Amino acid sequence: MILFSRSKSLTPSDAAAALARGELQLIDVREPSELSETRVKGARHIPLAQLPAKLGELDRDHPVAFLCRSGSRSAIVTRTATKAGLDAVNVKGGIAAWDIRAG
Repeated sequence: MILFSRSKSLTPSDAAAALARGELQLIDVREPSELSETRVKGARHIPLAQLPAKLGELDRDHPVAFLCRSGSRSAIVTRTATKAGLDAVNVKGGIAAWDIRAG
């Protein structure tokens, strides 16, 4: 199943729905100090600096979405993960948009 065949980004609402259905791995790439602001239930925290070494731990059979504060860092990671062969997508607007739109 390729959930993100057309786009490499996903709205927070669509990401939340896919996560709730179990169709998506959500990886929060923010720094540990940023987690005190908001956490997304069901997201796995892997700080950006650790991600290259941990890409191999992600399930290649399920799409993965990356989340950061604003969507910038996660966009970079999405490109890296795609090049590594993962079905990867960026959550548009990051955690700031997630708070507003996804609840």
